[in-house]
Amino acid sequence: MSDTHPTNGPADAAGAEAPTGETKPSDHRNRPRSRAFVDFITSQWAPRADLGVTASAAAPFTSARRARLSGQFPGARLVIPAGPLKVRSNDTDYRFRPHSAFAHLTGLGADQEPDAVLVLHPARDGEGDVGPDGPTGHHAVLYVRPLAARDTEEFYADSRYGEFWVGARPSLEDVTTLTGVEARHVDELRDALAKDIGAGVTLLVVTGADETIETLVESLRAEAGQDVTEDASAGEAAVEGRELTDEALVRATSELRLVKDALEVEQLREAVDRTIEGFVEVVRALPRAVAHRRGERVIETTFDAHARLEGNAVGYETIAAAGEHATTLHWISNDGQVREGDLVLLDAGVEVDSLYTADVTRTLPVSGTFSQVQRRVYQAVLDAADAAFAVARPGARFLDVHEAAMRVIAARLEEWGLLPDGVTAEVALTPEGQQHRRWMVHGTSHHLGLDVHDCAQARRELYQDGVLEPGMVFTIEPGLYFKADDLAVPPEYRGIGVRIEDDVLVTGDGNENLSAALPREPGAVEEWMRSLRG
Repeated sequence: MSDTHPTNGPADAAGAEAPTGETKPSDHRNRPRSRAFVDFITSQWAPRADLGVTASAAAPFTSARRARLSGQFPGARLVIPAGPLKVRSNDTDYRFRPHSAFAHLTGLGADQEPDAVLVLHPARDGEGDVGPDGPTGHHAVLYVRPLAARDTEEFYADSRYGEFWVGARPSLEDVTTLTGVEARHVDELRDALAKDIGAGVTLLVVTGADETIETLVESLRAEAGQDVTEDASAGEAAVEGRELTDEALVRATSELRLVKDALEVEQLREAVDRTIEGFVEVVRALPRAVAHRRGERVIETTFDAHARLEGNAVGYETIAAAGEHATTLHWISNDGQVREGDLVLLDAGVEVDSLYTADVTRTLPVSGTFSQVQRRVYQAVLDAADAAFAVARPGARFLDVHEAAMRVIAARLEEWGLLPDGVTAEVALTPEGQQHRRWMVHGTSHHLGLDVHDCAQARRELYQDGVLEPGMVFTIEPGLYFKADDLAVPPEYRGIGVRIEDDVLVTGDGNENLSAALPREPGAVEEWMRSLRG
């Protein structure tokens, strides 16, 4: 990174009175400030090249998604922020990732568009945006920070947004062309949000995305005397029995993603395919991992580099857990050795540019061959996964998937004599028992999509207690984890951690394992590894 990165922002860039090279106490970057510099840097530029923006393939899908959301909040103004840039340290930011609700409703992914806000303005009958079933009750507008002219301070002095620093931003016309949504300058946002508040329009915001926007919304509601509370069920915060609260909007944007449309499924397939390629690269890198003092980092960086090359990034922090570390569910330190004879648990996913991510786990024998005990544990986990697949079909409850896997896990633990004295698998499976969960404390499945744990704000009755429908995508990931100091198991089991995780699409008559191209059977895993390592 250039050491000329400014610390004070655009306000310090063009002080005409300051001689070139002069700094303020808080500015150590030695930037020129003279009027001569300003006049020269803002002149003699050729016309900007056309960015070549075309309509996104996501536009018809996002239009349909917004229409579904519109129908749930008649008369309300819905505010969905992308979120701001987030400081990593001092004057450096993390790479931007928009809030998932914003990405889902606009189709903007990768690092588009910090500080943007999607607003669904209530519209009169027949005047709303057209959805699949005709006009909706809302008109969508994207408020963005467009490309600044080259005679402005932002062009050369703003390290967060200036063209000199981060490249040319799209114009308002570009944003409209790309998304199919009217784009306006973000400076117009406050007045647009304030319109008719307290005169029949309820203002709602997706919380957790942008604190500045939340504060603005709260201020506007306070000025208008509008009360929107979490338990509101009447008056201004409800229409025709519908709850009109921020919490309800957050919940609705999450529930919109429970059933994926065709484009989302396509993007998830792409993410899974790129992830499988990453697993191949890791197997090829295992000899380097064994030779390195921090072999887990060799595995992590191999996969993460592939994810950045072939997608946007990883969808979550890669778990590269060798030996005993595999018994820690979210081991992301990845600083341990990788030893011959051990297992390595790789839980990783590529996030593609649209921000959809895979989430796949395989537990691999570092030497290429499972030991007898390793194979026994691995087969039990695989059998549990297969039992879960067998019930993952339309009409089943989401919880049925977990319960099917747990029946196998409990039975194997009983068979191996690992349950406490007098406890059978049947007893362990009762709500009052659950002893088998000592070795698998996590759930078997979670929804997958824009977030690795997608739809997390959905109501329990639609998620955990919900009924499976075609188009739902979730993981199946049973495991067994025997810690090295676990005195409840014989020594031969200690230090073994196994998880097998696949990404599953519910179809009209069953399910499809999206990650089936990655071997699962222990013999197939061994043969696959041999083929890759020569």
